[in-house]
Amino acid sequence: MEFNHFYTYLITEKRCSPHTVESYKNDLQQFEQFCQHEFEVCDSADVTQSMVRSWLATLMGENYAIASVHRKLSAVNAYYRFLQKIGEQENNPARNISKPKLPKRLPSFIDERGASNLYDTALYTESAPTPFAAQRDKVIMTLLYETGMRRAELIGLRDQDVDRYLQQIKVTGKRNKMRYIPVGKDMLEEIGKYIMLRDAEFDAPFEALLVNDKGKKISKSFVYSKVNFYLSQTSTLQKKSPHVLRHTFATHMLNHGAELNVIKEILGHSSLAATQVYTHNNIEKLKSIHQKMHPRNN
Repeated sequence: MEFNHFYTYLITEKRCSPHTVESYKNDLQQFEQFCQHEFEVCDSADVTQSMVRSWLATLMGENYAIASVHRKLSAVNAYYRFLQKIGEQENNPARNISKPKLPKRLPSFIDERGASNLYDTALYTESAPTPFAAQRDKVIMTLLYETGMRRAELIGLRDQDVDRYLQQIKVTGKRNKMRYIPVGKDMLEEIGKYIMLRDAEFDAPFEALLVNDKGKKISKSFVYSKVNFYLSQTSTLQKKSPHVLRHTFATHMLNHGAELNVIKEILGHSSLAATQVYTHNNIEKLKSIHQKMHPRNN
């Protein structure tokens, strides 16, 4: 099977992120190996729908997460749609295959008391080796919570993306889509303090707004480890990832009366369906209001 043209298509035409392209590569290579090993099929034109079904059954038997199985099937489906588009394939063996049902999962989030602890300067000064590192860690945690941006979006921020005059941050999201997220004066002051300490610690210019202890652009693992560490100090949640802060932002915004469409735009969701999951977290607040306001409950 030949995948290189498909990968080029994903990068140049679909403008997929490097992370997405890498996921497609892993999934398609796994599918190719399965077809070769189980059916001695090496040509994409010889793959049948029953082979794809057999692959999915094998994945389920190996206890892959259902979400991972969905993604892998989507990768194969996208590959064959590409082959159809360029006229190299008539049929799509991954089309119309039923996916296993995903279990309903509510987004994990920290409560408002836990979120307020993220602003405690002592939390960072007691753990970080230098004032610069402490302020950087504080900016990472509070910026993720106040904006709901994704980890990759945080890493990609540059100094010029922070507009102090308009009080907003330009974020480059999935498929290089840009959006602007409003930020408060206090957050801008924290970023300003961080930049001052960073510039005193290292020589400019900087590739990105946020840098590690060596003055280099932070990585995905760097952000994850920082979030995991500080959430361990402020929350009892089992899951402690950057996405938890994104979920927390959306949940707290909704709890304080923000419209779903507003949250959708700030998060950079392409559809409202992706944002509606946060309405489930709002049910306890609705119950509280109902008990206080309904005349039969007084």
